Amino acid sequence: AMGATVEADGLTLIVHPAQLHAIDIAVPGDISSAAFWLVAGLCHPNARILIRGIGLNPSRTGIVEALQQMGAGSSLTLVDERMEGGEPVADILVTSGQLSGIEIGGDIIPRILDEVPILAVAACFASGTTVIRDAAELRVKESDRIDTTVTELTRLGARIEAREDGMVIHGTGRLSGGPCQSHSDHRLAMALGVAGLLADGETSVADSDAATVSYPEFWDHLSLLAQGGGPE
Repeated sequence: AMGATVEADGLTLIVHPAQLHAIDIAVPGDISSAAFWLVAGLCHPNARILIRGIGLNPSRTGIVEALQQMGAGSSLTLVDERMEGGEPVADILVTSGQLSGIEIGGDIIPRILDEVPILAVAACFASGTTVIRDAAELRVKESDRIDTTVTELTRLGARIEAREDGMVIHGTGRLSGGPCQSHSDHRLAMALGVAGLLADGETSVADSDAATVSYPEFWDHLSLLAQGGGPE
């Protein structure tokens, strides 16, 4: 579209010299960032959140599939599905729902790996037990996300156990606020922020600025949501 000649050869791309010209590009919202609001909306007892313009490339939608498997059903719906810049995009409407524990592993894991901390929060509010397996790669992320997620959610009263390649979460339907820390991991910081929003009492997250790595406005948006509003 910008005037370049690009050839594909298996996993190799060959780009030839060319004079490029400007075009308008629509950049969809990040599903990994939207995941925090999906879980917040589903697990809060009185929520309705519309998240606009989220990219739904099939390689990234594991979190939506997992939440549907947990019973999100009509509480998580895609609105105005469309193509933008060659990618599937939709608005996502999420309302309060009832989730149930499931077993998650195998082929879906590569498409949900970054969302495991917030998925663990969802599992705390689901009925029954959730098992996450085949996710040993979490141990070499910004933190050991298996141990840090288990440690910090345990601080908030979760019934959660670490496994070598994942974790087991026994849903109790509630968490209790308290001090916790991000371990300088942006995804864990944001997952704990949502956990604190849903928990009874007050929650503090040490090193909360870690969230700015991928979502600089996260805490502002969380504050707006807690007050019953949200970003435009």
